[in-house]
Amino acid sequence: MSMWVFGYGSLLWNPGFEVAEQVRGTLPGWARSFCMRSIHHRGSEIEPGLVLALDAAAHAACDGVALRVAPGTEDTTLAYLRERELISSAYLEKMLHVDLSDNRRVEAVTYVIDPDHVQYCGGLPLEEQAQIIAHAHGGRGPNSEYLYNTAQHLTDMGVADPDLDWLSRRVAAILV
Repeated sequence: MSMWVFGYGSLLWNPGFEVAEQVRGTLPGWARSFCMRSIHHRGSEIEPGLVLALDAAAHAACDGVALRVAPGTEDTTLAYLRERELISSAYLEKMLHVDLSDNRRVEAVTYVIDPDHVQYCGGLPLEEQAQIIAHAHGGRGPNSEYLYNTAQHLTDMGVADPDLDWLSRRVAAILV
């Protein structure tokens, strides 16, 4: 049985594990948004940044990528992902069905936001998101770099995300 991981943010451009297959996929019932305050990777406790998370939304669907983990590396991959994604317990690890672009359906390890966690901040206005992203910096670098990399990889995949496109333009303007 193959292990799959669903990527919708930094996993698109920095999976950090050996990928045997990569297929565009859609996760029904979830929306990608900057709804998690980042106090480690892209911000600090003093000046939190924002990172993408999946927020449950009945009529939404998130386009991203399904990554099939290289056979024999499942245990080390899962340990790596848990260390990376569950650093502050704001994400919940779930096994969710992803519809692949080649008409397969797989169950994938997916990290979604815990709406009851203190780092959850769903519904922030885009301008407020842009101001936070423009100024935050964490252990993995500037928050703006995370935004730009994710937006560019979605564009390269042919995935339209108007909010990320607007945020990219706005943050670039703030940083001029």
